[in-house]
Amino acid sequence: MKKILAVFILMLSLGGVRAQEYKNQIKGNMLFAPLGILNVGYEHAFNRHWTGQADVLISPWKSFAGKNLQIYMGHVEARYYFTKAMEKWYVGANLGLGVYNMQKWNYWSLNDRYQKGFNYMIGGTVGYQLKLSDRWNIDFYVGGGVSQSFYHGWYKDKYPRQRYDSAQAWNKSGEFIPFRGGAMISYKF
Repeated sequence: MKKILAVFILMLSLGGVRAQEYKNQIKGNMLFAPLGILNVGYEHAFNRHWTGQADVLISPWKSFAGKNLQIYMGHVEARYYFTKAMEKWYVGANLGLGVYNMQKWNYWSLNDRYQKGFNYMIGGTVGYQLKLSDRWNIDFYVGGGVSQSFYHGWYKDKYPRQRYDSAQAWNKSGEFIPFRGGAMISYKF
């Protein structure tokens, strides 16, 4: 009788392991990694539809294709999944902060200038998690919103270093831009 009870308890516990819900996910952006840009994240499920994600992006490039591209950025995001947490379609709202030494997109035609400063971002994300197996997903997403930047503008080739702008304090710019996107390989645990 004890043996039958032990086998029954073992079968129930193994069945419980199989039906376990994964509530956490770590991920890395497979599109940015070949470029030497680190973009990693952690997602946690709060209930059937809601999750929270925190991620960082680090672009250590002092120069990439002749342009300054040194960026350090972090985001927190609340996500709502339409079917089940960490599966299929979702929308999200996010907040982010960044510091940078880069050539902003609207200065690409002026190769002798770059900007150094910080910004904050508020926006949204739309994405889809493609299930590869029980534990593996690919998270395809795109997002953007408002970015408020505070920076100084500098000439690249002048020594001593000189500013090209005449602002006494910080230059300021506000734009609606895309600031998130990619395909993250994700592992659930």
